[in-house]
Amino acid sequence: MGRLKKYSRKPLTAVVAMATFILIGEILIASAIEGISHYFHTVLSSSVRNALFEFADPIFLVATVSPALYFLIFKPMRAQLADVELQKERLNLAFVTASQSWFDLNTQTGEVHVSSEYAHMLGFEPDLFQTNLQGWIANIHPDDRSDTLEKFKKSLEFNQTFIAEYRRLKKSGEWIWIQSIGKIVEWDEVQQPARMVGIHRDITERKQAEEKIQYQAYYDELTQLPNRRLFMDRLQQAYVSTGRTGRTNALLFIDLDNFKTLNDTLGHYIGDLLLQLVALRLESCVRNGDTVARLGGDEFMVLLENLSGQLMDASAQTEDVSEKILAAISQPYVLETHEYNCTASIGVTLFSGRSHAPEALMKHADIAMYQAKKAGRNAVRFFDEKVQEIITGRFLLEGELRKALDLRQFHLYYQLQIDFSNRPIGAETLIRWNHPLRGIVSPVEFIPLAEETGLILPIGHWVLEGACAQIKAWEQDPLTRDLVLAVNVSAKQFRQFDFVYQVQDAVQRHAINPKRLKLELTEGMLLDNIEDTIVTMNLLSEFGVQFSLDDFGTGFSSLQYLKRLPLDQLKIDQSFVRDITTDSSDKAIVRTIIAMAHGMEIGVIAEGVETEAQRQLLLKMGCIHYQGYLFSKPLPIEQFADSLKRVDLLARLIS
Repeated sequence: MGRLKKYSRKPLTAVVAMATFILIGEILIASAIEGISHYFHTVLSSSVRNALFEFADPIFLVATVSPALYFLIFKPMRAQLADVELQKERLNLAFVTASQSWFDLNTQTGEVHVSSEYAHMLGFEPDLFQTNLQGWIANIHPDDRSDTLEKFKKSLEFNQTFIAEYRRLKKSGEWIWIQSIGKIVEWDEVQQPARMVGIHRDITERKQAEEKIQYQAYYDELTQLPNRRLFMDRLQQAYVSTGRTGRTNALLFIDLDNFKTLNDTLGHYIGDLLLQLVALRLESCVRNGDTVARLGGDEFMVLLENLSGQLMDASAQTEDVSEKILAAISQPYVLETHEYNCTASIGVTLFSGRSHAPEALMKHADIAMYQAKKAGRNAVRFFDEKVQEIITGRFLLEGELRKALDLRQFHLYYQLQIDFSNRPIGAETLIRWNHPLRGIVSPVEFIPLAEETGLILPIGHWVLEGACAQIKAWEQDPLTRDLVLAVNVSAKQFRQFDFVYQVQDAVQRHAINPKRLKLELTEGMLLDNIEDTIVTMNLLSEFGVQFSLDDFGTGFSSLQYLKRLPLDQLKIDQSFVRDITTDSSDKAIVRTIIAMAHGMEIGVIAEGVETEAQRQLLLKMGCIHYQGYLFSKPLPIEQFADSLKRVDLLARLIS
């Protein structure tokens, strides 16, 4: 037999050893009886033997000796065996509770002994369950068999603990996950593994939990589509492969139009239903090898791979798929009791080779998608390098714009406003950005960017403070103390909940006459939240601040609301003034605006006056206040002061 190493601490080994010990003990008892009898008949002389037999025969002596052996040796041994059996029962109970079972494998014959729990684990009755090494191997899942066998062989070859996780076939035909852990405990004469003992454990629930976590890490829970993480991984693979194949791939960025409105009106549950249906429609529009993913919210991505190597052909293929997607998404939806119509905007970028990294491709598709939005939505737009250059420039400008206020790169310029007699009546304050490298940056370039980024709020507050400070400075000079200073107010600034307080606080801190401050609003600001607009304007008007409606005639002001606003002035937009002497339509519009202002007892001023002919025509129509290059361009305060003196002197000489 093979040499047994010292593993007596193992419960299973202890049971086997104790059983062996009992068997040996029983053999010893039989041998003792036979030995004593032999001793009496061969060793002792006949006289001694006869003497002894007068008192007792060998059976009596054996009977006398046997109890001693029983109480000294075998009774304690049987008690230990009973204790081991109890420990075995407890161990089996622990195996059952922990969904584990033990096995004892003869690695040379393939014979296996397993606990009843292993049979139950596989759906068999223990009495009817038989297995061996070959049967164990045969019932491992084909995808797991090779790896499991490799680990088993290594454990035998290198005397390592055998640990493997694999799927095993149950009697019902169902696959369950098993973890097996075994250790070699016996070797033969040539030190080859002869015996392995260990446990089998059902880890199906753990594996299912791991698979769920893995799935959630790579798939969107709502739509079951790949999420951003998995999509970026597939995009990276496509990026690498296109460099080898020379084929063209396409990236589509899809954003649902007006999805927020649906969520706000019908709730997120209905919104989620729409997203699920859109996901199904998107998948129906692409090939099996393509990828549809959800980035989050109402944003989806589509990766089209292995398109034509010819760019024009690939563009046509992509456009066909994009139009197919638009058509599919625009079909009516039934969301519980609601019928809903939806559209989408799609941005497309094509790539082949490795000209742009995956992150750049995502940006390109995103930019193209926003171009589709600007085109009116429900549209497809391909990425354009020129658009990218503009956006990159805006990005850089935004970074510099954020620093400009702290670095004091903004300056206030002033453009004169005069009456029909050339007397100064006020000025409009205009912001200018004096960039150290770019020079003077046009407001047309940076004001829209400031609006988009929210930087217009601190900039607007700075302008308001500067205007109030300038009004205070003007109060000290008889030439300027009656001037009214107009300040442009952005929509975001005006919509702030504490805008009224900001204006009142600035006026009071600088201790100026509020009637010298005029806030210029655009028509577009009146279209949203008109009731709130009226409340805000009334509060400031009662405080003494004046209001001018800027660029009048370019928007869609409702006369019904216009008469409710506390306006002090209408400003005729320069687009009408520019061609007033040659364009009959512009002339008619300007005449109408002036007549309406007079009828509503509101002042009127024309901006963009550049020629004397324009001023004379405006004067004949009844407009007596003007602003434009004919009188002065926007100037820094020092130059404005000098210009103001010249204009005032000229007006006095003329009068």
